[in-house]
Amino acid sequence: MSDFVHLHVHSEYSLLDGAARIDDMVGQAAAIGMQSLALTDHGVMYGAIPFYKACKRHGIKPIIGCEMYYTAGSIRDKGTRKEQPIYHLILLAKNQVGYQNLMKLCSIGHLQGQHYKPRIDAQHLAQYSEGLICTSSCLGGEVSQHLLHERYEQATQAALRYRTIFGDDFFLELQDHGLLEQKKVNQSMLRLSEETGIPLVVTNDVHYVRESDHAVQDILLCIGTGKTVDDPDRLKFQSSQLYLKTAQEMNRLFPHVPQAIANTRMIAERCQLEIEFGRSILPRFEPIPGDSTAGEYLAELCKEGLKMRYEDTDSWLDPSYRKQVEERLVYELSVIERMGFSDYFLIVWDFIRFAHEQGIATGPGRGSSAGSLVAYVLRITDVDPIRYKLLFERFLNPERISMPDIDIDFSDLRRDEVIDYVVTKYGPEHVAQIITFGTMAAKAAVRDVGRVLNLPYNEVDRAAKMIPHQLGMTLAEAVEANPDLKALAARQPKTAELLDMAMKVEGMPRHASTHAAGVVISREPLTQYVPLQEGNEQTALTQYSMEHLEAIGLLKMDFLGLRTLSIIERALLWIKEQTGTELDFHKISYDDPATYEMLGRGDTTGVFQMESPGVRKVLKELRPSGFEDIISVVALYRPGPMEFIPRFIQGKHGEIEVEYPHLDLEPILRDTYGIIVYQEQIMQIASNMAGFSLGEADLLRRAVSKKKREVLDEERAHFVKGSHSLGYSAAEANKVYDMIVRFADYGFPRAHATAYGVLAFQTAYLKAHYPVQFMASMLTAVMGNHNKVAEYVDECRRMGIAVLPPDVNESGIVFTPAKLPQTGDPDERQIEGHHTTLAAAQQNSDAASAQEVQHQITRMDMSSAGEELLKESVDPGSFNAIRFGLAAIKNVGTHAIETIMHERKSAEGPFESLIDLCRRVDLRVCNKRVLESLIQGGATGSVPGHRAQQLAMLEDTINAALKWRKERDDLQLHLFGFVEDVNWEVEYPQIAPYTMTQQLEFEKELLGLYISGSPLDDYEQVLRELEIDLLHHLPEMPDHSEVIVAGLVLSSKTIVTKKGDPMAFMELEDRVSKVEVVLFPEVWKQYAPLVQKGKPVLIKAKLQQGDEEVKLLAAQLFALNDPHLLTQAARRPAIPENKFNSRSFTKLGSHSGTGKSAGERTATPPAATPAVRAGQPNKAVSPSPSQRVYIKISAAHEQQHILSNLKELLLQHQGTLSVVLYYESSQKTLSLNNQFNVKPSQKLIQDIENVLGKGTAKIK
Repeated sequence: MSDFVHLHVHSEYSLLDGAARIDDMVGQAAAIGMQSLALTDHGVMYGAIPFYKACKRHGIKPIIGCEMYYTAGSIRDKGTRKEQPIYHLILLAKNQVGYQNLMKLCSIGHLQGQHYKPRIDAQHLAQYSEGLICTSSCLGGEVSQHLLHERYEQATQAALRYRTIFGDDFFLELQDHGLLEQKKVNQSMLRLSEETGIPLVVTNDVHYVRESDHAVQDILLCIGTGKTVDDPDRLKFQSSQLYLKTAQEMNRLFPHVPQAIANTRMIAERCQLEIEFGRSILPRFEPIPGDSTAGEYLAELCKEGLKMRYEDTDSWLDPSYRKQVEERLVYELSVIERMGFSDYFLIVWDFIRFAHEQGIATGPGRGSSAGSLVAYVLRITDVDPIRYKLLFERFLNPERISMPDIDIDFSDLRRDEVIDYVVTKYGPEHVAQIITFGTMAAKAAVRDVGRVLNLPYNEVDRAAKMIPHQLGMTLAEAVEANPDLKALAARQPKTAELLDMAMKVEGMPRHASTHAAGVVISREPLTQYVPLQEGNEQTALTQYSMEHLEAIGLLKMDFLGLRTLSIIERALLWIKEQTGTELDFHKISYDDPATYEMLGRGDTTGVFQMESPGVRKVLKELRPSGFEDIISVVALYRPGPMEFIPRFIQGKHGEIEVEYPHLDLEPILRDTYGIIVYQEQIMQIASNMAGFSLGEADLLRRAVSKKKREVLDEERAHFVKGSHSLGYSAAEANKVYDMIVRFADYGFPRAHATAYGVLAFQTAYLKAHYPVQFMASMLTAVMGNHNKVAEYVDECRRMGIAVLPPDVNESGIVFTPAKLPQTGDPDERQIEGHHTTLAAAQQNSDAASAQEVQHQITRMDMSSAGEELLKESVDPGSFNAIRFGLAAIKNVGTHAIETIMHERKSAEGPFESLIDLCRRVDLRVCNKRVLESLIQGGATGSVPGHRAQQLAMLEDTINAALKWRKERDDLQLHLFGFVEDVNWEVEYPQIAPYTMTQQLEFEKELLGLYISGSPLDDYEQVLRELEIDLLHHLPEMPDHSEVIVAGLVLSSKTIVTKKGDPMAFMELEDRVSKVEVVLFPEVWKQYAPLVQKGKPVLIKAKLQQGDEEVKLLAAQLFALNDPHLLTQAARRPAIPENKFNSRSFTKLGSHSGTGKSAGERTATPPAATPAVRAGQPNKAVSPSPSQRVYIKISAAHEQQHILSNLKELLLQHQGTLSVVLYYESSQKTLSLNNQFNVKPSQKLIQDIENVLGKGTAKIK
């Protein structure tokens, strides 16, 4: 027996501070003869359960502890670290009481004492000291710190304080890692022990397993602090002795204090903690009405739910069907009650009920729980398990006791409301979210270590990219799988060192975060079972991960936020508001022909689970005709079962004869054409053919899927024996069993496929029947992802839905359904405005501007036919377009949007000009940067002036607005009621509009996509005929696919190969995405002239799937304006043209035949005269030369009584002509609001001159 026990030990769960993997550390402890081992991670207990289990496996006594952070003051105090030092303190659990107190103290530190570190204080230490052993810790301990700084009296006081709290369970700790500071402290510690009688204990501050692992610890510290190993100022341990030393090594270090060595064993003997596993600590549901039990109340709720679900259905009239349903309900309730899960179902029913009452969307089901009739009648799920032949035993097996697992999908926007309800109902001490740990995967480990070692980025990147992109791939596996990586390590010592060190940190936890869905609920306060820490907002976070919570018996539930539900919810709301139709999917036929026709075309962008190019291909070939087909696609389109898809499709279309392993299995396999697609089919086969109960059949399914030979043979014998008893031959039974074994890995839960099939159908139905509302909701859901927005805008374009640009007078926060403008002809107004601008440019001899504007007019003339075609195709009163949301514009925040929307909804109405906008919004939040983004993003198109003019005059406009605000309280303004209605005028500069290229660049920068059009618009017809591959589809296509893509050359760079041959890399962009294209020497030599920035090209290439991105290896390049392109590049028959496909937006679409590239076009602005006044109302898109009355006021007349007379005079001549005041003294011009409009007459002029003098009024 070893006379030494390690009591101060850190594992990998001292995140980036401990390099000791638990399994390795415990294994090494056993190897060096340790009978006990402690775990004392820094401030947390993350590793307690895996450590406990590992020790038990190795025959070692586990001692659960924690190195706490302690403050000598109160945790309520939040002083600086100098004012309120934080010390280390070791606590070890002697028994169950101590373990619970340890968890409570750890939780208090995180939930109440967090300030720099999760601190505890003497008050809490004393309150929860029972069952705990305390040691004074390392040099960071309070006693050691006082001794180190020669404060012996304070050290004594601190030690005596701890002894008062812990009595004989407090020890003074001695350490020796070869540090001078430790030797100094140890001498004083011996004296302190002798004078106070407090016993000593020897420890080694273990941070890694072996001495050679010191470098690994160093690397982790650098990763954690963001430093490199060659940084002289970084945090580092000055000793390499912090490893798991043998008892002999420790005895050699401390020969003078044998009792301190012996005390380690004595402490270990005091620690007798046993953690119980395998129990169920289920919460109780309250309140239950009357004297009912939970089971009785659940049965009562189910009977009510049964009526609600079935009584109005035609099938309920069938006595046999009714009997089947009622018997199934009785059976399920009996199993639930017998297994002790009635409270569980009531808890879930209760928060689902809350969600429904609050209008929070819930999913139809997830996982095997959709197979429960109880869940269905309680409205926990929304899939009828009887109708869809779903099995309860797949969810809850009476022959295999395990915790139920109901995962619930909620609208992602309101999921937290449900969690808040649960926290409120059961109390914050009883509810927590679940922790999860981000670990260093192979690629991340290589990159992290490479940065820390300060290796050249390109070398690290090269090694990382050689690691195959495969889930769970380890570095060791990668080296074996990729000969190039192995050869690189053999050639380059630095790379070998990089990989070696990366392997040593690979898989270690790097950080803690909140599990996406997991919530735990307990009967007693959670800190009796698990330590807690701060989580999201008001909900605490467990320090044990999900698998360990389940192991100790706590109830885990998954509250998932599903974006699809908010998409459906938002679309249904808009449909109701805009069409008056209140859709209820419970009453809609799932045999809708239009929906299946759309699915059969593969038009499934935005359809749940059906978006990928691979699924679209399957749908086109399958041509689904019913809901069963949707369920099958959800289940089949996964690695493994995908190989059976061709056979499934051929079976559906009668192209092959469907074969069954035995004719008796036809009823089970008929819908899947002889293929085992679902796990439930395996269970049904075992039940029907071998006489298994469904519970036994589920055990068979689980056992066979593990593919262990002894298990397979054992289950085969069981199956054959059961089949024989039902009259089947051994050959027949073995044939069927072989099929079960083959498909066991591939089978998918039918319950889950059905539930997700419901969402797939609902989204497809919405897209087929309400495309505008659905696509607007889709765009809103992905608003923060520019690539997805671009993808869905492109889909709208393909569907013929106009996507209108953002507009300060029309846009909401998000994308919204809109109506195409029907009043007037915007093209005619714009053309008229451009004629005016053209005339001005010609008059000023501005040839360049004149040429650009002339081209714009020509282009707009040619587009008018397409514009009219689009207008004629839609109902003038319908919502037939989608308006861009203001929140989708870069740099435009929530507060800016709020002030814009608030002002335009005010009594003043829509913004009439740029100065009107600047005058009314809060310029503190809607500042110059925001306004520039609005202009460049096209959101000011509904006020006068084109974008170039608005941007050029913005600063003057803002200044004018600020001056107006400064002086709006002036008495003169009050006299005329100008407080809210005066506009200071700013003249529009005489400049040309932006070119189309400039405008599109602005839109790409601010919106993430092209909105006014695309540089590829001129080539849309030819691209459609060539059926090109879209760049955003490439990541989902098979490696080495031959593809045809098109786009603009964004950039390129050339290099020289080792043979001296030039080659190139270029970046290509289409409407939605980008990709890197590699041009090897032969290709580069032939096609280099085509690789020019901004040039539109078509490329034939081979797809190369990388670990993080795809690349194209170019074979041929073509200029998109090549007249022979169709014959040279064609690979497939052209697809029919949708007459609306060429329209992307209402004001600009695809126009062929101009012979001009996109870069030569000029953007289409609202028309503006060369010297437009910003104060003009919006209803005149091109400010008109209408007459106004101009009144000059001299300094002498700026008196209250004179201006009051002028005000009365104007009101006596009310009419339609606007009035402008000019103040000579300040040279300010004020436009009066409509209240002071006048009727022009000679009498008016005379009356004004009588007040202000001759020549002070003019009509012009």
